[in-house]
Amino acid sequence: MTLDSEPKIELVVTGKSSQLASLPPFIVHLFAMPFSEYIAPFEEYPVLQERVLAVLRQLPEDVQADFLNDDRFRVEIDNYVPGVGWSFLMPAPGVDGNGSRCVILRSKLADATEGFAHYVIAHEFAHAFLRNGGWGEITDIEEAADALAASWGFTRPA
Repeated sequence: MTLDSEPKIELVVTGKSSQLASLPPFIVHLFAMPFSEYIAPFEEYPVLQERVLAVLRQLPEDVQADFLNDDRFRVEIDNYVPGVGWSFLMPAPGVDGNGSRCVILRSKLADATEGFAHYVIAHEFAHAFLRNGGWGEITDIEEAADALAASWGFTRPA
């Protein structure tokens, strides 16, 4: 899969009325890309960009909607510099007290096997969806993220 395979809608405007007949037909391409802001930070890492997009597309619709409708949800590339540290801008906690839902991914996920990378990305998205909490009877946040990611089809590779 490549980013060029995004669903496209082609709209061709033509007509028979005298007004439209004098105009040449034109084509407008509309790209259905609701996740564009989430994959933009990975432009320098096209393999990772495709992997993030693949995972986002496989998430259940309610999870996708939750992310798309929350300004606090973000996906960023890890920018750690040895001896300096990290720098990220995170949204302030909302009125409900919930903090940022920022997922930070390392560029080395582009070099990992696809299955492992998809698992890690889904695991981190699960943390964001669960707001770093438990899931059902699972109170350990790491086990909860693993279980939720597995329910989405992303199991931890052996």
